[in-house]
Amino acid sequence: MITDSHINYLLELISTENCEKSYKELFMAMHEKLVGFAFSMLKSKEDAEEVVSDFFINVWVKRANMKKLDNPKLYLFVGIKNYSINKIKSNRRRELPELDQWTTELGSVFFNPEELAISIEQTKKIMAAINQLPEKCKAIFKLIKEDGLKYNEVAQLLDISIKTVESQMAIALRRIRQCLEFKNEFPELHSLLSKKNN
Repeated sequence: MITDSHINYLLELISTENCEKSYKELFMAMHEKLVGFAFSMLKSKEDAEEVVSDFFINVWVKRANMKKLDNPKLYLFVGIKNYSINKIKSNRRRELPELDQWTTELGSVFFNPEELAISIEQTKKIMAAINQLPEKCKAIFKLIKEDGLKYNEVAQLLDISIKTVESQMAIALRRIRQCLEFKNEFPELHSLLSKKNN
């Protein structure tokens, strides 16, 4: 997972040196996550791809004005959210759907199953439990555990309180544990999932 400091490093090279290689690296590192995020709002792969492409074109066009960001990953997600809202408006839909109506797809399991000695079958069970979460809960879970945002960043991105993020994460973890008798079966994984990103 790309770090905030590396994103800032790439943005600096893009800004000061017009570095196409850094631009491409940033695009490739964030493309899948940002398309997934846009898709959750737009419910169209084509629109999601277009939004991310348009956003990155704008990053390149305005590269000279880029500066070091406090939360560069959050900046990218907020940019995609804003571009998605504009896309919804241009498609003559009125507004961004409520978080409960988003369609979130989790692509990876955010840990290495081999390191934790988890079988493919157990991994499938975990992903099935995660994908059965309510949409709001799943969207928040994905942003934190798969996309690497912090609780306060997710709250800011989604315009909700940190308490809401915390309660939705608690619901997600409780449901996963209930489904799999998690703590007893997978103590290492339970520890990883329960770790709070502040």
